Amino acid sequence: MTTAPQTRDRPSQQGAGNTVSTPDTQWHGDPAPEALTADPCRPAIPHQAPTPLGRLVATVERLRGEVLAAHAAADGRALVELAKGILVGQLSCTPAAAARQLDRLSRETGLSTLDLAADIVNQAVGDHVSEVAAECVERTGTTGPAEPSTGVAVRLRTAESGMLAAADDLEAMAESLLTHALEPLGAVAVAMWTAAPDGSLALAGYAGFPPGEPPRWRHVPPGVSTVARLALRERRLVTLARPQREGPPSIAHLHWPDGGRMAVPAGTGGRIHGVLEICWPGPLAPQPPRIERQIEALAELCARAMDTAPAADPDLPEPLLPDVSELIDLAEGLHDPAVVLTPVPDSGGGLADFRIRHASSRFVDPAGRPRADVDGALLLEAYPTAAGENGLFDIIERVHATGEPFRAERMSLTALVDQIPLTSVADISVSRHGSAVLLIWRIEDETARLADLLQHAQRLSRIGGFEENLLNGEITWNAQLYALHGLPVGAPPVPLRELPGYTHPDDSEALARFLRAVLRHRRPASVDLRLRRSDGITRHIRVVAEPVLDADRRLHAVRGAYQDISAQHWTEVALAATRDQLAHTAAESAERNRLALQLQHAIMPPTPPAVEAPGLRVAVRYRPAESESLVGGDWYDTVVLPSGLIMLSVGDVAGHGIEAATGMVVLRNALRGLAVTGAGPAQLLSWLNTVTHHLAKHVTATAVCGLFDPRTRVMRWARAGHLPPVLVRGGEPEAFPLIEGLLLGALPDVTYVEREVRLEPDDTLLMFTDGLVERRDSSVEESLAHLVGAAAAGAGDLDHRLDRLLAGSRSDTDDDTCVIGIQVG
Repeated sequence: MTTAPQTRDRPSQQGAGNTVSTPDTQWHGDPAPEALTADPCRPAIPHQAPTPLGRLVATVERLRGEVLAAHAAADGRALVELAKGILVGQLSCTPAAAARQLDRLSRETGLSTLDLAADIVNQAVGDHVSEVAAECVERTGTTGPAEPSTGVAVRLRTAESGMLAAADDLEAMAESLLTHALEPLGAVAVAMWTAAPDGSLALAGYAGFPPGEPPRWRHVPPGVSTVARLALRERRLVTLARPQREGPPSIAHLHWPDGGRMAVPAGTGGRIHGVLEICWPGPLAPQPPRIERQIEALAELCARAMDTAPAADPDLPEPLLPDVSELIDLAEGLHDPAVVLTPVPDSGGGLADFRIRHASSRFVDPAGRPRADVDGALLLEAYPTAAGENGLFDIIERVHATGEPFRAERMSLTALVDQIPLTSVADISVSRHGSAVLLIWRIEDETARLADLLQHAQRLSRIGGFEENLLNGEITWNAQLYALHGLPVGAPPVPLRELPGYTHPDDSEALARFLRAVLRHRRPASVDLRLRRSDGITRHIRVVAEPVLDADRRLHAVRGAYQDISAQHWTEVALAATRDQLAHTAAESAERNRLALQLQHAIMPPTPPAVEAPGLRVAVRYRPAESESLVGGDWYDTVVLPSGLIMLSVGDVAGHGIEAATGMVVLRNALRGLAVTGAGPAQLLSWLNTVTHHLAKHVTATAVCGLFDPRTRVMRWARAGHLPPVLVRGGEPEAFPLIEGLLLGALPDVTYVEREVRLEPDDTLLMFTDGLVERRDSSVEESLAHLVGAAAAGAGDLDHRLDRLLAGSRSDTDDDTCVIGIQVG
């Protein structure tokens, strides 16, 4: 089991021997060290004698600092000794001479011995660390970075020396990495994760975390989202300023809730061994590219250590096979074709291709080649089309890098045969075992696939097939046909000649014609019949059969199919019933519309004659709706009352059809009868509202009622939700004011407002229904204003003016329209 090391203070190093101790020990009894320093700006503090406990704490801190400084100096000496070894090899001199040469070069260049040693190692090795250091040197000569270029080289090489000195101890490697390379960047902790083929992560090395935290994170199962897994999945450096707010959690995320994180995959030769994760105590600002490249160089150092180090936890099972030969033995034991692949690195240490180390004995090539033609070849040479985007090579590369297996069904594989692409469909499985990759593919058998497809099609369409040998009486049924007959699989099939005993008697004549056509006339035929099964269920079946003739043109066998068409039959029956019902409903609707239209024309003829009244000339225009199914409830009325007054009214019942037409008749006649009482228009509308609400079922309507006195030319009027009349005097039209008045039938008791207007000779009064002005894209006020404008443009006698109003109507609702023109004599 992996245990967490004791937390200790680490020096912050910028060069050899430069250490700053950062103890976290609290002082007890003695004053803080800052209090012992004289400050001329502050009052003097009386000297206090140190206690024994204070002396002990100070001694421990001093010894701890000396130990850490010794560790840092040892790591620096390791780097210097490495540079001496390089000089020994290059100059062919003794170690003592190499040391003198190093001292001389240090004096001549003005660099410290540690900086010069790092420079010598970088020039000799030429690895990723050297590239990062060289980049910093180039930037120093141009823009001047925030830190010396040699400081970067020293930090990275010192960290590398400490990691090499730690041998197989990954925790000591993480400690060296944090102390020498990451603390100068402000980091407080580092974790080295190793990736297993099953997608899990193991905490192999760590430093800087609180005690008790690493054991809780020693193993992260597959599928658990963490910062390290995000970098592993995307195969790139991931920077999160605040992981708690921006991404998944990770180790010690509760200890540093706002701490920034960096995670970068650690790999060599195209294979990712794990992830290097770095923690900051607070939010992480965007890092420049040079810092990111330093982190990537450190990840490469970690990858080399992970590649040679033992498993992080001995309690976890070893997931890797020790040798490729064992993987070859495994491939030979599989029933599916398998290929063993090993990575082929390029000159820079990256992944160039995979070599086919072994093709199993069951190997099936999509292009039809024998396995000897592909055994030992490079993958992209044998299958160049695999290099396509998101193709097979990308899949194998991802599995080799991350260790996460890949499975896919019905994946297309394309091979080139004489430069002609040949595509096959296969089930694919890719998994990593050690440094090798096992590729398994199962090429789909087209014949088996078509047979399976046919079986599913027969099941979905409820079709059963049969073949009957008429010479030996052998009959073959499929399972679906047994199900159609309601018989268990294996029961004796029913011969065609015995089929009449299983059908409804009413179908016997049609079945006999079918059998004669197939068996006697040897022609293909079909028949629809009702099959009576042994379980008492009757199914509607269609039987299709064709004769099979031998070489002498004699009838040898009959093959065909049964199809259950019960659902189709009952659907046709339901459709027929629905069509009959629709036809009946359409006839009833047409009859109702005809009756409503006749009733409407009887009461309100489309072209009524002009009405002559004392002191008035009344002309009416009525235009019914274009569609007969939209018969409305518009009405108008002009009647001379016994009192000598003339009642002028216009109204509109809501809705269409027979209900609207009958409601119109009721309200029109009721208003005529109520007008005989001599009441004013407001009272007449109040009574008519009572009639509408209580006596007319589910009817609402609008109306305008006016009483004209020919002697005084005074007209009293009221409205119930209707548009007001328009008065044209001297060629100037004006709408009556929009006085209050609720529509008829809405409430049981309504009081209406009454107004008076004195008409002058030659005045023209227009009363109309909303069918004249109503539009879907305009408000009522806009439509009424347009009518007023049209009335002003009118000239000529009353009939011609009404005709022009109807012709210029902008209404688009296809509703009934009624216009009354009253001209004062």
